[in-house]
Formats: sequence, C-alpha cells, structure tokens
Amino acid sequence: MGGAAALEKLVPVLLAFGGGVLLARRKAVPAEASKAFADYAFLFAVPCYLFGNIYTADLGALFDWRAVGGYAVAAGLAVLLVALGAAAHGVRDPRAVALRVMAGVQVNTAYFAVPVFITVFGTAAPIFPILLFQVCVLSLVVIAVMELGRADPAPGRPAARLGRALRSSLATPLVLACNAGILLNLLTVPVPSVALDAAAFVGDSASPVALFALGLHLGAVGLRLRGTSREEMALIAFKCVAFPLLAWAVCGPLLGVRGHWLAYLVLIAAMPTPQNLFVFAQRYDVGVDLSASIVIKSSLVSLLLLPLWLQTVAA
Repeated sequence: MGGAAALEKLVPVLLAFGGGVLLARRKAVPAEASKAFADYAFLFAVPCYLFGNIYTADLGALFDWRAVGGYAVAAGLAVLLVALGAAAHGVRDPRAVALRVMAGVQVNTAYFAVPVFITVFGTAAPIFPILLFQVCVLSLVVIAVMELGRADPAPGRPAARLGRALRSSLATPLVLACNAGILLNLLTVPVPSVALDAAAFVGDSASPVALFALGLHLGAVGLRLRGTSREEMALIAFKCVAFPLLAWAVCGPLLGVRGHWLAYLVLIAAMPTPQNLFVFAQRYDVGVDLSASIVIKSSLVSLLLLPLWLQTVAA
C-alpha cells in the first residue's frame, strides 16, 4: 500500500474526526454532546458490531494463537519497560506506576481501533482477541493494583473490593458482546437473521459516531503543546512508536508471525492510549491531569502517524 493509497483509506476517518473538531470549534454542536455520542458508540453500537461479527466468524482463523501469544509477550515486555522507566523517573507509588503502564501499553479499541480497522480493512475482527486479552489480563492487573493501593478504601475487605472491581470490568458491554458471540458461535446456537441484520445496522454506525465523538472532544478541549512535560512526551513516544516496533520485533522476526496478522498487530499496538485511563485516574485519584493530557495527545499523534504505519506494514 503506497502513501497515496494509505491516505485514501483514511479519508473517511479524517472526515468523521475532522467534522467533530470543526463543529466543536465553531460551537455548532455543544462540546458536552461528545459524551452522549461516545456512550452510544461504547455501550451500544460497538457491542452490536462485535457480537454480529464474532458470531458469524471462523473462530479458528480469528484466534491465531501464535499471533495473540506474540502480542501478549510484546505487551509483557512493554509493561516491564514502562515500569522500569517510571521507577527510574522517581515514581514509587504502585498506583502511579500502574497508571503509566496502562498509558504506555493499553490501546484505544472501541473509539479508535475499531473504526480505523473497519475503514481500512473492512473488518475489526482481528481486534477481538486482543480486546479480550487487554480487558481480561492487562486491565485486571491495573485494577488489582489500584484497588489494593487506594488511600481511602471502599467498605469491605481488600479481597471483596477487588472482586467487585473485577466483576465490574468483566461486565462491560464490549466484553459481554464478545463472550456472547464466542459462546453462541461455539455452541452453534441459531440466531435469527433479522437479529443479526439489526445488529449489523446499528454496528455500522459505530465507526463514524466514535470518530465524530473523539473529534468533538478534542475540538472542545484543544491542545496545549507547550505545557507537555518530558514524562508525557516519553510515554506518548513509547505508546505510538516504541510499542508498535516492539510488537513487530517480537511477533515478526522472533516468533515468525507473517502476512496480515503481523500488520494487524503492529497497527493495534500503534493505537492511542484508551480513554479508560482518564476514568481510572479519576476513580482512584491518581495522575488525573497526566492521564487527560496523554489520552488527548496520543490520539492526535496516532492519527498523524497512521499513514506511515499503514505504508510500513504493507511494504
């Protein structure tokens, strides 16, 4: 895929995202409306898309264990590198370290990866196993550290608090949709075509609405690049450049993942920091300003680097 072809693939992404930015800057759409659009995408449209596509997918091809295992190894190495970097930077609070790990390793699947993959590849299926790994492994580790280290613990014993947090994480619409699709697929339970068509109809709106919501948010809050700290720049550079390169090195030359799957994994790793980082920071009262800045700036950097990554992985 040449540079011109990569840019052509991104025209719908830029249109939906840029429309949100423009309307927010001109105050034609209230900035607070971004939350309603984002909630619609996260709670309804993306789960509908995931369920229908997983239910009808070939799970044997969808779960390429060498590819998923390679990504897990790369993510594990990235966690170690970010944790060591945070310690070298003088960060000692385990919750603050966990927050930085989340910023440098987790990816924005629902609001960024899904719409980009649908637009570029025509499907977001390769994201499903990585989404489950991220939610069921990476997020649970972060939640465990946050719950056990919080300064004002909620009522109940640490184990009970941790259990409630884990159940809440696993009960998100995205995870429930993925698990329902996998279960019904494996059990060959028939789902009426009218239900699948309805899910597809709603799911088709996930990509433009999610990108429009992100554009509204960024257009409203703006960017203050001059105030970017060295730590922010280091985390954003790791997330948008170093982690994709690490994923390529581990999955490609080391483990022998080839073809489309190698491209998928590198692009997934190149996605920005998830908005959940800010949610976690607010909930556990740690690094709130840092989190907000990284979520916004990594989204912009990832969008700018996307044509380069598309051209690189297709070479």
